[in-house]
Amino acid sequence: MNKPGITRVWIGLMMAVSLVLSGCASTGSPFTKDSSPGTADPRLTESTDAKFFSASGYQACAVAAAGGILICTLSNSGNKVACAAAAGLAACGVAMGANYYLDDRRAKYADTTQRLNVMTADVQKETAKVAERTNTLQRVINDDKQQIADIQRAIKAKSVDKAKAQQDIANIDKNIVLMRRDLGNMQSRVTEFEKVAQAERSSGTSQAEVQKVEAEIAKMNNKVASLQQEVDGLYSQRSAITLG
Repeated sequence: MNKPGITRVWIGLMMAVSLVLSGCASTGSPFTKDSSPGTADPRLTESTDAKFFSASGYQACAVAAAGGILICTLSNSGNKVACAAAAGLAACGVAMGANYYLDDRRAKYADTTQRLNVMTADVQKETAKVAERTNTLQRVINDDKQQIADIQRAIKAKSVDKAKAQQDIANIDKNIVLMRRDLGNMQSRVTEFEKVAQAERSSGTSQAEVQKVEAEIAKMNNKVASLQQEVDGLYSQRSAITLG
């Protein structure tokens, strides 16, 4: 007999997959690029870390989990629901939402200490992904700031190529849009982990054990906040340019 938590995970995953597939049918892709002018830096869209934070939780989860769910559905597994749910959560983690994540972890790890250790490790893995993505974004930010400084010098010297400068600024604007999208999805992951920790605390789990998870969540949140400051700094520098 299926556990209620596993069944709920399965239903959520199938809904997410359905939404993504319908998005593909109507738009060609659930990750259709925005139509704003400018061309994004390839490092933001094509690097190995580009996809992890590029989509909302349901989109990223459904795409990552679809393959595992299909394998389970076609397999000879005695419990396709449990198999698919396990495959989905392995791919999705907390991206699917705190409730689904918590149901899965409680179903797999009845021992509280073991479960919280796994949760702590999950947060650490996501924090490492934030750090990897931050390194990519920081390189783009540095280059964009240098380009802005070059445009500002050219404006001051009255030697600016206006058409080229407009295109460069449009590209930077596109980069900022993508960076803010990533930041939003990073912060969403932090928020879901915070909900998980609060649920554990509310269930009577010892404060000391929950604090270990919360400490890792705080580290992740600090990294996201630091990246937010860098992106905001780039936006402020870009906003100071007036081409006339």
